Amino acid sequence: MDRLEELVQRQAITDVLTDYCRLLDRMELADLAQLFTKDCEVAYGPDPRLTSTGRAALERSLARMWRWKRTAHHLSNVRVWFETDLLATAESAVFAWHEAADGSHAEMFGLYHDRFVRDEGVWRIARRRMEMAGSGGVFRVPIPPAHRAPPPKDWTAPDGLDG
Repeated sequence: MDRLEELVQRQAITDVLTDYCRLLDRMELADLAQLFTKDCEVAYGPDPRLTSTGRAALERSLARMWRWKRTAHHLSNVRVWFETDLLATAESAVFAWHEAADGSHAEMFGLYHDRFVRDEGVWRIARRRMEMAGSGGVFRVPIPPAHRAPPPKDWTAPDGLDG
């Protein structure tokens, strides 16, 4: 793939990721499911209610989001790696804000790890795994923690920075 085509395809994958957030916040789950392959594997966490195989199962699983009055998913730090012209992997950061019916809020900072397949010119998510970098409010979903390297053995915390 030449450089210009790579940029075009990178943007197409980024558009899929952005559309996912937009469609989830609108709860347009049938359209959202079309962003995934028919046999997709999705794991938002280890709980069976957070995993699904196939578009129909994904759509049913994401119906759990109706428990929130409103949500706002924001995506950033998108990085795409092409394996071939038809296969790619991506990592993106997500900040998700949720409002419950009683007005309380829950926030989650996470990472999406995605495998994309290009079928008939359209990129779709074939596999998604989510990790959590942090959360707040009433959010208590058991999502695996994001990878973080440990500090060097000789490292000490600086005095006075955090109170």
